[in-house]
Amino acid sequence: MAPSTQFEVAQPPNDAVSSLVFSNDSSHRLLVSSWDKHVYLYEVVNDQANLVNKYEHRAPVLDVCFGANNNEAFTAGMDRQVKRIDLTTGEQTLLSKHSEPVRCVVYSPSHSLLISASWDNTLHVHNLSSSPSEPLVIPLPGKPHALSSSPTKLVVAMTARLVHIYDLPTLASSTTLPSPWQTRESSLKFLTRAVACMPNDAGYATSSIEGRVAVEWFEDTPESQARKYAFKCHRQAAPEEEGGGDIVYPVNALAFHPVYGTFASGGGDGTVALWDAEAKRRMRQYQKFPEAVAALGFSGDGKYLAIGVCPGFETGMEDYDGKGRTRVFVRELGETEAKGKGAK
Repeated sequence: MAPSTQFEVAQPPNDAVSSLVFSNDSSHRLLVSSWDKHVYLYEVVNDQANLVNKYEHRAPVLDVCFGANNNEAFTAGMDRQVKRIDLTTGEQTLLSKHSEPVRCVVYSPSHSLLISASWDNTLHVHNLSSSPSEPLVIPLPGKPHALSSSPTKLVVAMTARLVHIYDLPTLASSTTLPSPWQTRESSLKFLTRAVACMPNDAGYATSSIEGRVAVEWFEDTPESQARKYAFKCHRQAAPEEEGGGDIVYPVNALAFHPVYGTFASGGGDGTVALWDAEAKRRMRQYQKFPEAVAALGFSGDGKYLAIGVCPGFETGMEDYDGKGRTRVFVRELGETEAKGKGAK
């Protein structure tokens, strides 16, 4: 069994990482978006992650995803714009404008849909299989904070513990305003920080600012809903002289392993943990990183886990600066490192 190794990307962003994502194919291309107004493209080969190119934007970039292939990317930014980038030529095309910053963007390869979620309380749904047209605009009842898609579902997590789940085939064929497939209240009491859908299309995980993760299933049967659970994580014991108890950190990032269906969580405590969703147990916790973990992503074949690390707001510092303290690590996983034990 090949041992796991870990290395850093050369030339990381100059400020905080907002998101990172691997291409779905075996090319091991990695996109990283940053508050420094750039998107970075790296190629991971033999224990090295080399910078291929970087793409400048007018404002901080809050999210990035790959498109139909590993030469196409989409970005969401503080400039309120959703853009397509041709990663080969660097050409940027404006797809739509929101009236507030765009927080998230996801692409569904099977439905050729690009969906952006903005703090203007709307989703913009772009059907990229048809000729360029105006996006379908879906109003939301709250401000979206996290977005994730599975093969057939889209999960939108908002303020006030609101969760809307949309059916992607319905979105792809809609010309009028579609209703959510399901509306739910989050199992977590505090603000949702991240959401990630299971690759097998069965459900999703959400995390909160209050050191908790919840795992839920889509199927709306009493049996299925009885399986949902939440647990505490990313906490540290406070010193006795400070009164003891737990120091609670936000869980900033979640990512499912594409092959084994286990998932990773990353927190403000600077740690990454691997979880077996079926068996409801922690499989392992990695050594502490020098700063908060801001973003996580597995490669399409599950061989690598990318980890974006930068100062969080947990320290309460007034003058935030991620410059010189932002790093991106890539872990090459051992053969069975992310393989779950299965339900007990």
